Amino acid sequence: MTAAAAPRGTPDAGPGAAAPGAAPRPDVVCLGESMAAFRPAAERERLAGAALFARGIGGAESNVACALAAAGHRAAWVSRVGADAFGDHLVAAIAAYGVDVSAVRRDPARPTGVYFRTAGERSVGLPAPPPTAGRTPPSEALSEVLYYRAGSAASAMSPALVRRATAWSGRVLHLTGITAALSAGCLALLRALTEHRPGRPLVSFDVNYRVALWRNAPDGPAVLASLARRSDLVFVGEDEAEAAWGLHGPATIRAALPEPRILVVKQGAAGATAYVRDIRDIRDMRDVRADAVLSVPAPSVDVVAPVGAGDAFAAGFLSGTLRGLGIEQCLRHGHLMAAAALTAPGDLAAPPRREHADRLAALAPAAWGRLRLGPGWTEPEAEPTAEPTTAPTAEPEPEPVTAPGEPAPAPASAKERTP
Repeated sequence: MTAAAAPRGTPDAGPGAAAPGAAPRPDVVCLGESMAAFRPAAERERLAGAALFARGIGGAESNVACALAAAGHRAAWVSRVGADAFGDHLVAAIAAYGVDVSAVRRDPARPTGVYFRTAGERSVGLPAPPPTAGRTPPSEALSEVLYYRAGSAASAMSPALVRRATAWSGRVLHLTGITAALSAGCLALLRALTEHRPGRPLVSFDVNYRVALWRNAPDGPAVLASLARRSDLVFVGEDEAEAAWGLHGPATIRAALPEPRILVVKQGAAGATAYVRDIRDIRDMRDVRADAVLSVPAPSVDVVAPVGAGDAFAAGFLSGTLRGLGIEQCLRHGHLMAAAALTAPGDLAAPPRREHADRLAALAPAAWGRLRLGPGWTEPEAEPTAEPTTAPTAEPEPEPVTAPGEPAPAPASAKERTP
């Protein structure tokens, strides 16, 4: 049987397609806040003791856009920043990755958001898991994070300030639960953009549960679950699901979120599990086939900085989706992009060259399981540790998947669907 195919988004000739002579249609539009990020200049220094800070940029959605642009895709970022120096820096830094920032608006009345954090794994309200045998633990200490984003320019986003046509202009729209926590207007915008209406692209949603952002909103977990159910492709960490909803294990999470066509449960160093629902016509939810379930282990990683892996994983999976790869290959490319982030300092790391990643993603299962990635592995001359394997077989041609609201084409007779 062939592997389940990832969705490709809407075809280029359809609602939102670029007119003749216009700029090419984005592959992915990422909408959300990015902020000026400050970390102590000294390694392992806590915020209270830091006198010097290194400036960077931080934003889940812009991180995904930058990683996709670096991987060769057309990525656009939609947001608002202040008419200030931090806004100048953010727009210039993100554009330098090749991201289209033409839809970013400047707000003369509100500032660009700022946050401070230390190195370390971000807490989702659960105890850190014990180290996994054979894998490097992410960090012994959890990260300190202080947000100064209340009343920021991005928190003013709303359906009145962000045009639906702009957000829906790509093949895929990528959103996260962080935006929903910023303001009532931001939540209204996400609800408007996840409505099932003609012309809607494939909607990707990363739950990204942040305890600090929902501390004064007890309905936060319910809001996130509602947005996930309205989306087509959902990413959620196993630890996030436990902290937000009290759900344990991928199967339980899928039972609670049956609506998304694809649900990817990230399981840290253990890997990730994808549930793929075969819906012949999204307009008739009664016509639903059984899930295809696929788990792919993560390679062993020598961690340099335990931040940015979640956004990088989403970017890697979306990159495979845009290329029409099978679900297993999408999961492997997600793991590889996450490994690139984990083995380099900072939130954003250069992804491996496409041919380099394709070669690793095509390893036989046994060789993939023995793969170990360390600093510098993304360089073309680097050779990750893995046992020799047989030459990879060609990936079967994936079945096209239409955007929600469009009839799904019948499968070719030579192809067999994964049950």
